[in-house]
Amino acid sequence: MKLKLLDQLLSKTAVNEELEKLNSLKASVDGTPHVYWQRWLMLLLFCLYSFSNAFQWIHLNIIANVVVEFYNESLSANEYQRNSAIDWLSIVYMLIYIILIIPATWFLDKKGLRLSCIFGSFLNALGAWLKCASVSPDRFWLVMTAQTICAISQLWVLGIPARFAAVWFGPNEVSTATSLGVFGNQIGIAVGFLIPPMLVHTSKDRDTMETDFYIMFYINAAFASFVFVLILLFLRDKPPLPPSRAQQMAVDVAAHEEYFKSLFRMLKNKGFVYLAIAYGIITGSFYTISTLLNAIMLHYFKNEEENTGRIGMTIILTGVLGAIIAGIWLDKTKTFKATTIGIYIFSLAGAVAFTFTLDQEAVWIVFITAGTLGFFMTGYLPVGFEFAAELTFPESEGTSSGLLNASAQVFAIILTLGMRAMFESINVFSANITMCALLLIGTFLTAVIKPDYRRQNAGNGEWAQRTD
Repeated sequence: MKLKLLDQLLSKTAVNEELEKLNSLKASVDGTPHVYWQRWLMLLLFCLYSFSNAFQWIHLNIIANVVVEFYNESLSANEYQRNSAIDWLSIVYMLIYIILIIPATWFLDKKGLRLSCIFGSFLNALGAWLKCASVSPDRFWLVMTAQTICAISQLWVLGIPARFAAVWFGPNEVSTATSLGVFGNQIGIAVGFLIPPMLVHTSKDRDTMETDFYIMFYINAAFASFVFVLILLFLRDKPPLPPSRAQQMAVDVAAHEEYFKSLFRMLKNKGFVYLAIAYGIITGSFYTISTLLNAIMLHYFKNEEENTGRIGMTIILTGVLGAIIAGIWLDKTKTFKATTIGIYIFSLAGAVAFTFTLDQEAVWIVFITAGTLGFFMTGYLPVGFEFAAELTFPESEGTSSGLLNASAQVFAIILTLGMRAMFESINVFSANITMCALLLIGTFLTAVIKPDYRRQNAGNGEWAQRTD
């Protein structure tokens, strides 16, 4: 019996020694940066989720005239109220974001990427299936309910690219990864512009329109469900080792930081506040153009629904190219302020050109001006995220991105409602000029920002503590 006890004691001692060795080995490698190939798989899964959610944001507004005709039984007889109801299919994404972004960002910081994406992609699929049940002229309320659920899902889409890049990618890949994270969302919007006008058409036969809606909604629901399953099975929260020291600092701060203290520190940062307003103006303008593109184009070009969708797609695809180029440029040069100002100036020029060429009765000119506008305006999105991370380091990228996007939603709601009212009371031209004036204000705000480059210095081991 004594020998048996002695053997057990020796066995436990050996196990403890092995555990101590493992802990020692872990301690020796902790903090050593390492970049894993799985980062590209994780980014792909997020992009698919972002793609699906972005498609659902715009796929009904780009065929607004068809939606009005099909759901007329459950819409107001007043033309302005009827059109405004369709606008709210897009605006609800913006409103939900403003209301719930603070708890959603807290959830992201405390629970991590995996749980956030699982919950968000589940809601995205649920909203898609509810739309399949809404195909009836008296069920516009159900379409709006489904769209609201998809809008909640968006809370874990817009603010995640910068966080994903910080958690998974190396210091020379962060801006590029952020751009690719935004890429999925933009491609979803592009497909949301292109496909619906090709699938759903205005028809005197209501059964034909019903079939068209069923086809679009069921394809959408099947894809959203497929993405949810992929994320549930394969998405991971973070790599075993951090990709860089600077990223590890930021992630550690986010995990242990009191969220509201971090939030208030950002709101006291003048440079960040100026950037948030400027970001809100330019991104809100983009959301407004996307929401009202059907109304703008059909005002100048009758019966051009499919070309309207193609123009929307052109805006997004050129914007994706702009975002990728801007991300690579930032990784190489780190010229955050100069790049931001340059993009803003060209966005303003593109908006002016778009406004003054709409009445030329030449669709090909609109393709060019809209594509130019998209290249710079959409290309600004990842630049804004990265500039914000630079201004607020080492605060959470999820928090800074969330505040930027909240600003964008506020300006988008104001601009969308205001421009729709101007469409009815004045004209489309005046509404577009108002947007150009706001972009000019945003350019001036960007010019007065003074960055301190703390994140870059942290990567070189020069940063010691946060300067409040």
